[in-house]
Amino acid sequence: MARRIYNFENPDRFTTGTIGEPGSRTFYLQAREGSRISSVVLEKIQVALLAERFTQLLDEVKEQGLVGMPDAATAGIDRNPLDEPLNEVFRVGSMTIVWNAEDESVTLEVHALDEDADDETDATSDDDNDAYDDLDALRVRLTPLGVSAFVKRATEIVASGRPPCPFCGQPLNPEGHICARRNGFMH
Repeated sequence: MARRIYNFENPDRFTTGTIGEPGSRTFYLQAREGSRISSVVLEKIQVALLAERFTQLLDEVKEQGLVGMPDAATAGIDRNPLDEPLNEVFRVGSMTIVWNAEDESVTLEVHALDEDADDETDATSDDDNDAYDDLDALRVRLTPLGVSAFVKRATEIVASGRPPCPFCGQPLNPEGHICARRNGFMH
């Protein structure tokens, strides 16, 4: 099958959200431009890392004085549910973030999980320079304000999961939690 690229140059909305209950949620990134909607599935840790990397990028750009960065407080939080229809186009394997100095925007490109990849292959070898050329991708161009709004929503979504164990900090499991700090005690 030919590679598909879902390109959003000026999205009306770019957000993250979940379906399901804490402990068994499915996480999504979703872009909408006009009537086009693309949704990709990713892991909770990928959402958290994306928010962290976006924050680091905006901080670096602000430090270098490359752009009149918006005050993060001015970025609203989109608390609306994910747009429907919610059709997963692929599961995310890797993500790339690029600062575009010419138009002071950020481009996020997420690539599909390569289910045929050999786990033993070194992803940094010269033979893998074109590793993503055959994988589907979602490419979204965002303003710094759009990035700030995404970070707020992502941080809120990640934090809204299962409450942490008061002893070890790991998420509590409704069926019981084996606590590493309490010598395997289940509570």
